[in-house]
Parts: sequence; C-alpha cells; structure tokens
Amino acid sequence: MTLFDMNGKVAIVTGSSRGIGRAVAERLAEHGAKVVISSRKSGPCEEVAAAINATYGAGRAIAVAANISSKDDLANLVARTMEAFGRVDVLVCNAASNPYYGPLGGISDDQFRKILDNNVISNHWLIQMVVPQMIERKDGSIIIVSSIGGLRGSPVIGAYNISKAADLQLARNLAIEYGPHNIRVNCIAPGLIRTDFARALWENPETLERYNSTTPLRRIGEPDEIAGVAVMLASKAGSFITGQGIVADGGVTVV
Repeated sequence: MTLFDMNGKVAIVTGSSRGIGRAVAERLAEHGAKVVISSRKSGPCEEVAAAINATYGAGRAIAVAANISSKDDLANLVARTMEAFGRVDVLVCNAASNPYYGPLGGISDDQFRKILDNNVISNHWLIQMVVPQMIERKDGSIIIVSSIGGLRGSPVIGAYNISKAADLQLARNLAIEYGPHNIRVNCIAPGLIRTDFARALWENPETLERYNSTTPLRRIGEPDEIAGVAVMLASKAGSFITGQGIVADGGVTVV
C-alpha cells in the first residue's frame, strides 16, 4: 500500500477520450483503479479503454459514450458503471465546452446558457447521481477540472471564465455539504495545457512566446502534469484536502 494506491477503486472520468481527461484516466489506471472512459463519441472512448486494458490488464477500463448536456446520457453513464463495477469511488468532471470567443457584450443567450449548462449544471447533475452510494459507503472523491480562468478576467473568454469560477464555488459548497460523509470535493485549476481544447492558443507562435515569457517555468503544461494532481486528490495522499481549488499553471497566477 502506498499513499497513491488506487487498487479496488472505480473512477468515472468525463471528457477522457483525449487531453487532460485521457491522461487522468490512464494515470488512475496505472495506480490500480478501474476507469470509465466517457466523451460524446463512442469510437474514441473505445480506443482509449482498449489501450488501457492492453497496458494494465483486461477489465481495467470500459467505455460509455455520454453527452454532458444530456441528463439521460449522464444517468446511463452512472448506471453502466454500477452494472460493470458496482460502485463509484472517484468522479472526475473534466468535460467542458466554450462555443464563444469574444467580449461578453456580443455573446448570445443560447451560447451563454450552453457554457453554463455544460460547464456547471452538468457537473451538478453528475455529482448528484454518484453521491448517494458514496454517502452509503462514507467515502468518495469528486474532482472538477476548473481553470485559472475562474480566478481572472478576460476580454475574450469571459463567459467560460465565469463558468469555471462557478465550478470553484460548487466544489467549496459541496465540500461543506458532503464533508460529514467523508466525501471530498475539489477543483483543479490548470493554466495553459497542450491539449486540442487549447490548440488555438499554443499553436500561435506569438501567443505561445508571450505566454512562456511571463510564466515562471517558461513553458506551458502537459496533460500528464494535471493527471498527477488528480491522482493525489483521488487517493489517500489527498485524504485531508476538500473544498480547494489547486492551481497547476507553471506559476502564471503569481506574477
């Protein structure tokens, strides 16, 4: 047994067919957890699950496609997980969307609602679906992938940042509600990470150079560097941490 041992644990990771979500699922599996790979399309989910099973043993991962905007899809995700593994010890709410780039004055109502629905309300739905069996066992870890955007203003991704700030508060509030049941709720707030989601930023040489020059570590992050934080929060290593937003940004927010 080690502080990071996840043997016997079951984790659902949304948005885990690529990027941060995939890295989190792979590292949880490496540390012994059984993982449920989920994103909108079943094909990429099956590929990731197959790769994890090939690396860590048959039955370590399953794939369940789910659109986070659909409450029925999320209910099916939890039901399929319970059928396959009988429990959910760890929930990682990683999937998110940002359909608008520009000042808040130009965003449509539908775009704003989509951001809030996908990045906040869907997390609330999924958490409420897994919490009852966590309460019954008096054990659980819920991790929401927020962003340093939730700590700062922006002239172009303001609505996204508002949703990520709401995630930080969601974690704080639920930590108070579920703490007496030994359920921990935390956020990870990444800076710029080399993912498809942020490709428009890091593929632009000028943007990347400007970002790197003002970052204490002088580089952007990799998905695996966020996965390490998730493993810590999911395992005994993070057993006394709840209601927190852990920033992993190379030092950007301290400048």
